[in-house]
Amino acid sequence: MNNIIIVTGVTGQDGSHMVDYLLKNTDYNIVGTVRRLSVSNHDNLKHIDSDRFEKVYFDLNDNESIQSVIQKYKPKYFINLAAQSFVAASWDIPVSTWNTNATGVLHILEAIRKYSPETRFYNAGTSEEFGDVQYSPQDEKHPLRPRSPYGAAKAGARHLVKVYRDSYGIYAVQGWLFNHEGTRRGEEFVTRKISKGVAKIHQSLNKSQSVQPITLGNLEAKRDWSDAEDFVDAIWRMLNQDEYRKDWVDNSSVRDYVVSSGETHTIREFIEESFKCIDMDSSCVYWRGKGTDEVLYFMDDISYTTAVVKTKLVTINKDFYRPAEVELLLGSHDKILKELGWEPKSSFKDLVKKMVENDIFLLESSS
Repeated sequence: MNNIIIVTGVTGQDGSHMVDYLLKNTDYNIVGTVRRLSVSNHDNLKHIDSDRFEKVYFDLNDNESIQSVIQKYKPKYFINLAAQSFVAASWDIPVSTWNTNATGVLHILEAIRKYSPETRFYNAGTSEEFGDVQYSPQDEKHPLRPRSPYGAAKAGARHLVKVYRDSYGIYAVQGWLFNHEGTRRGEEFVTRKISKGVAKIHQSLNKSQSVQPITLGNLEAKRDWSDAEDFVDAIWRMLNQDEYRKDWVDNSSVRDYVVSSGETHTIREFIEESFKCIDMDSSCVYWRGKGTDEVLYFMDDISYTTAVVKTKLVTINKDFYRPAEVELLLGSHDKILKELGWEPKSSFKDLVKKMVENDIFLLESSS
């Protein structure tokens, strides 16, 4: 086996954090895969300056590129973090979502079976696989009940991972990663949309400019949010279960794990906590209206003496509601804590504060 780890999706949040983690905590050479795009989007990699890291072109929808990369490098580990990961978009592009998130995984597994059967494979799973939940908190025994094309594709990939593990003895694992956010989260995701929107409002009020309200969908959806930087350590532990588990036998005993914070918060709570980061709490902000007519207002406060009374901060647009909403996700990380020694380090408040402060910094740096 080569001293190589392949990480897909390195331009994204999870992939870039994974590269950082591996460069810091291992001596492996890292091959990061990127799609060929007409416009480069490598901002999350700009800080990396290491001769142990290289980028190669790779596409989950191109079986030839998958086979050639695996056949060439024969990596010790293959960590698949690339995906069509925006749940809302999966209704608009369901076939593409399935091909990328499920069929692409099948091609990887086949290539590993043919060319590099000793490679340890990790595929990113999701709490969206649980979907229409039957009980809380959701653990490893909860049935798969997805309510989106995205969740269904990830559930399909999970079955494929298990089939190849059971059939061919491949070390293949897929963790259930509950919502994980951070400063590198894409701006189309609701958490980053909120943190960046709050940063813009903060800037506008300080400059006595008009405020552009944040427009969102369902405020009552509950999610189990964690810091993405905590999760890469959980992924690495899942890939090295033989180092942690007392009951380890061989690849047939590989287990999938839930990775979560163990607490849930509504999108409304995320909004309110974000505004607290710029000193706007219940003393100066308030909700009015119901359903799609609900609005979060800001009343003039000594922190912003020039602000207009009753400034709109958040509005609702029914177009942002999902066709089938997952109302509650709450994970139990008891098993991974007990068997692999992993638990989250950052709190919900710490995560929100970090995201808002980072977006404020980015705005100030660009102005």
